Amino acid sequence: MSDSIDHLYSAIVAVQDDGPGASRTVRLLRSSRTKISKKVAEEAVEVALDAVADDKDGVVRESADLLYNLVVLWVSLGIKPKDVWSEMERRERLLGLAEKLPKNKVPDGSSRRKVVTLDARRVRKGR
Repeated sequence: MSDSIDHLYSAIVAVQDDGPGASRTVRLLRSSRTKISKKVAEEAVEVALDAVADDKDGVVRESADLLYNLVVLWVSLGIKPKDVWSEMERRERLLGLAEKLPKNKVPDGSSRRKVVTLDARRVRKGR
């Protein structure tokens, strides 16, 4: 999977300086970051709606659109796929592959976040 996203990222970077009418990708990259972000949100909602409707083919198609628009957003922000893979690896080391980092702020008021252990999360959720 990461190879496919790396390949998509390289393809988007390769066309970003093409002429304005060259492709949908170029037009999207030349639009505002707000528009790109809205496309990411729109595709995420479409994935969710197709999932609720139990439309597996729709989920597959919309997931591909979501990934495409997400990678366009990364390119617009100068984020490389390896940055995301590194963050995923860091989280896996901290919590395991299937866990998301909790959003609790560090008590000192800084923007850093503290890591809450899985056992502490289970206790808080009443498990």
